Amino acid sequence: MKAYRVHEYGKAAQFVEEEVDNPQAKRDHVVVEVKASSLNPVDHKLLRANLGINPALPGTLHMDVAGVITEVGESVTDFKAGDEVYGCAGGLQGMAGNIEGALADFMLADKNLIALKPKTLSFSEAAALPLVAITAWEGLFDRARINSGDYVLIHAGTGGVGHIGIQFARQHGARVATTVSSDEKAKIAKELGADDIIFYRDETVKDYTQRLTQGKGFDVVFDTIGGENLDKSLKAARSSGQVISIVGTNKHDLSPMHMKGLSLHLVFMLLPMLTGEGRAHHHFILTEVAKWVDGGLVKPLIHEEKFRFDQANEAHVLFASNKHVGKIVLENS
Repeated sequence: MKAYRVHEYGKAAQFVEEEVDNPQAKRDHVVVEVKASSLNPVDHKLLRANLGINPALPGTLHMDVAGVITEVGESVTDFKAGDEVYGCAGGLQGMAGNIEGALADFMLADKNLIALKPKTLSFSEAAALPLVAITAWEGLFDRARINSGDYVLIHAGTGGVGHIGIQFARQHGARVATTVSSDEKAKIAKELGADDIIFYRDETVKDYTQRLTQGKGFDVVFDTIGGENLDKSLKAARSSGQVISIVGTNKHDLSPMHMKGLSLHLVFMLLPMLTGEGRAHHHFILTEVAKWVDGGLVKPLIHEEKFRFDQANEAHVLFASNKHVGKIVLENS
């Protein structure tokens, strides 16, 4: 089969088309004929640096996958050949071993890391969802446990996790504010369900918390950016409020958190993939998300320009330029 692999990690790393052996089904796993994948920030980080969780070289990257099962391994009863599935199932190396990614004709996937794809979505559309949907679910529902009537601030409302977070929060009856950088993104965020828009370049945290909450702050703040944005999130939360972040690799002054008695949740959705533990919860999340999608309650935001697998290098150049809106999707064609 064809696979698009890298032979180094770093600034000069490039995807190269190569012929490799097809994966073979094994216990608790299925073989998926890959139709599409998408590009997440972590995929780009793994390409440009060795983070200690990169696949062994030469490696196949990209975590999100959508495709058709061609073979099932021993003890797999929930899936059969011909099933259309989606999931976040590879492109990493951890305690559970090396897991090759989705940029190939076929991919070996743990049955607990995939689910039947939404019937109303194409493979390309479905491939945009898994990582960001699982991340948003774990942050808003598993950690913060948001309730109907909560006022939730979600940073980067047209980003990967942000655009799904808006929709999830709305499904739980929350009021949603979100930060954007342009009128175009504000329009998209409104269409996704955001109640209130914050142009973060024009307003300080003090300004928008005063405008939207009379200075009290938000019940829950979802930081999807990290860095100084986490510091801003601590300032934006109300007393005894909650802050969720998906990037906790910087140093921060937690004094604002202490003075307001905040709860801070850090979400690292890759843990089940890395450790092998808790993978069934990802299957559960993806199954529930598919129901919401097919019910017309959730939809992916996809960048208008699509790429083929043999254009993976070009896709990463676009990602690095930060000139895309929504998820970048790659099709195996």
